[in-house]
Amino acid sequence: MNENNNNIKKNQYLIDDIKVGDTWRIFKILSEFVEGFERLSGIEPAVSIFGSARVKEDHKDYWRARELGRLLAKEGITVLTGGGPGIMEAANRGAAESGGSSIGLNIELPFEQKPNPYANKVITFNYFFVRKVMLVKYASAFVIFPGGFGTMDEFFEALTLIQTRKILPFPLILVDSDFWAGLLNWIKGRVLAERFISEKDVDLIQVKDDVHEVVNTIKTFLSMF
Repeated sequence: MNENNNNIKKNQYLIDDIKVGDTWRIFKILSEFVEGFERLSGIEPAVSIFGSARVKEDHKDYWRARELGRLLAKEGITVLTGGGPGIMEAANRGAAESGGSSIGLNIELPFEQKPNPYANKVITFNYFFVRKVMLVKYASAFVIFPGGFGTMDEFFEALTLIQTRKILPFPLILVDSDFWAGLLNWIKGRVLAERFISEKDVDLIQVKDDVHEVVNTIKTFLSMF
């Protein structure tokens, strides 16, 4: 066994820790759903914003996310994030500074994630999949800044749900065309070229560099309802 894995305890992982005799845990999962539904009821319209938790305050993406939060709050749109640092903090901060509704859906992790101080409502989840349901259910749009695996997971989750018509096709907006160019070129050059997806699936993705354009896109979508 690799030396780095010597201290791994299998029961530290939520899925592995669920055993036949522990089916009572389903009630804990249900309780997280119930709390989420009750506490988030009536927050619409809301926009879920994602991006790296490792971005610092002096990074350009932090400032863009903060400005986006401010602009959305001025339009009466709730800002919904994963509740952590980096881009999430920036978006919550912009919304809070403008007196808007700023919500953080925090996740319990062994490292990296503590609720940022700018969410005026914080709900902490133990299960990623419960939190993901909340981030999708109450969103009128997804705005995705540069980030890592978690950010891309949220992006592809929403994209798949829209593609398969499991949720309303709301705006799915990637911010920073330069950052996302490589991924999008691969999707078009390989995945689309191999006919694993169709042209209309690619059209579900929007790319913006200006947060004012992001807000206008969201406002246009909301005006349809």
